[in-house]
Amino acid sequence: MLEKVEQLVEKVKGFTPKSEEELNNFRIEYLGKKGFLNNLFTSFKEVPNEQKKDFGATINKLKQLVQDKIEEHKSSFETATQSSKIDLTKNIPSDNLGSRHPLSLIRNEIVEIFNRIGFTVSEGPEIEDDWHNFSALNLPEEHPARDMQDTFFIQTNPDVLLRTHTSSVQVRHMEGNQPPIRTLSPGRVYRNEAISARAHCIFHQVEGLYIDENVSFADLKQALLYFAKEMFGEKTKIRLRPSYFPFTEPSAEVDVSCNICDSKGCNVCKYTGYLEILGCGMVDPNVLENCGIDSKKYTGYAFGMGIERIAMLKYGVKDLRLFFENDVRFLKQFDKSI
Repeated sequence: MLEKVEQLVEKVKGFTPKSEEELNNFRIEYLGKKGFLNNLFTSFKEVPNEQKKDFGATINKLKQLVQDKIEEHKSSFETATQSSKIDLTKNIPSDNLGSRHPLSLIRNEIVEIFNRIGFTVSEGPEIEDDWHNFSALNLPEEHPARDMQDTFFIQTNPDVLLRTHTSSVQVRHMEGNQPPIRTLSPGRVYRNEAISARAHCIFHQVEGLYIDENVSFADLKQALLYFAKEMFGEKTKIRLRPSYFPFTEPSAEVDVSCNICDSKGCNVCKYTGYLEILGCGMVDPNVLENCGIDSKKYTGYAFGMGIERIAMLKYGVKDLRLFFENDVRFLKQFDKSI
């Protein structure tokens, strides 16, 4: 009896099915109700006691071999069946092509506009340290931006956080380069804010920095006016309002005329006819010195804008949350060029 089982073991080892049907017959032959294994287990009681241990072990070995053989070839037949169902010559309908996300389209357009006047792109990490995100930018320890309610800190290390602006990239760029510097820093940033039609805890920024000798606020204003007209059209107006940022002095908020309502007033522009798109100012001398740049020789300007806000204006989107919901009906409205 034991010899018969060992012969079956050798037979199974040498078995190679040529089709899925042959494999199925093999399974029934060994594992079916009238199969070899069921008959062997039934005849177990007839085996002499001194042979039962070896006989049982050999039956289990046979069963395992059969199961392994089935699994091994089953997957290969399934793969072949799936592959045979794919028609590689079938035409792809051109009306079902994807598109770039509207935020990617706007980011690329902003970068292209500033490339024309000499700005190059620099990038940095989204997980930052206190120095590059706060201290080097003249943000004192008591500044509200350092509060847990405004910033996502890493719990195990209070010196590590998700960057709140891409100004940290500018710090890294200034530390590694000497003027003249003309750089653009696009990227994703994080702030602990309530999600609404006008705000989100994750958003995207583009920040610009220009440092050289004799750079003035007039240079900044002309660069931003050029950008606004290139992005929104020749008739676009801008206005600058005095503001405060720890890393620039003097500082300003820049508004553009709302093209969603033609400056008549809507919920996006808070019925003012203008929409704030960026903050800007002359780089504070302390920031230059923190980054190893002589503030007595060089001056510079910096600006930062939210890509979502620009996209809302450009495409007439009234709810910022739509950019993060991945609704195909919404995304299909945009440029299909890849």
